[in-house]
Amino acid sequence: MSLGLFRVELLDGSVRLARGDPQTGPTDLLPSDLSIDGMLGDTAESFISNLVSAPSDREVPAGYVLLAPVQSQEIWGAGVTYLRSKDAREQESVLDADVYGRVYEAERPEVFFKSPGWRVRGSGQSIAVRADSPWNAPEPEFALVLSAEMQIAGWSIGNDVSSRSIEGENPLYLPQAKIYDGSCALGPSIVVAESNPPAFPISMEVVRQGSVVFYGEASTEGMKRSFEELVSCLGRALHFPAGVVLLTGTGIVPDPPFTLQAGDVVRIEIDGLGLLENPVIEV
Repeated sequence: MSLGLFRVELLDGSVRLARGDPQTGPTDLLPSDLSIDGMLGDTAESFISNLVSAPSDREVPAGYVLLAPVQSQEIWGAGVTYLRSKDAREQESVLDADVYGRVYEAERPEVFFKSPGWRVRGSGQSIAVRADSPWNAPEPEFALVLSAEMQIAGWSIGNDVSSRSIEGENPLYLPQAKIYDGSCALGPSIVVAESNPPAFPISMEVVRQGSVVFYGEASTEGMKRSFEELVSCLGRALHFPAGVVLLTGTGIVPDPPFTLQAGDVVRIEIDGLGLLENPVIEV
């Protein structure tokens, strides 16, 4: 059974870490002095040891709310790592579509800042589309959770919600297309990473008024770049004292004219990592 680290808010308003099966949810609270910052502030081995060996405080009580499994960690993204992503971004661009083809083939991958930890939404919390963007897309992504030593400590599911119309106007608008309230979700937990991981199947469906209006599948096997390459590039000139989360790109992009709308529900599943589910609002 995979082991997941959850972050939960209890009925009394306190926020605690919990341990459990990523498919079924948290079962036991961990000691109150444990924090994600502390667990990721050392090595991957230390993170895993703390999660596996920490004594259980008590069972997770009913009525908890899942929060994103991050604390002060930054969330970064890697772009154009799948051929599908390259094609979609060339399709949306109204100025220089070839810039994405050059990134796909380049030695240096695209990495960009996505969100501070406090802005990230957990499973069940609302993600958002921008009111000033008529074309918006969810982007399901395999997330790498890295220790301060830039070692892969865990995995999670991410949603890099993007305003495709804003990004398509000009590549320099990427921050406005990627960074806003409700543009990033992560969860439901951090799953302990294993050595020599398999390819991970990823699926996403968008539910609108009770009906599935989009469904797509991909696999991390379709990535052009390895996890190690992306991690190496991110850590070349940056220090993350409490660790960092890196979204590794998307292989699922709905074709136009599909756009995410307020009232939709986005459901992303990755085998072994559980389900990240978020309703959509407009900001």
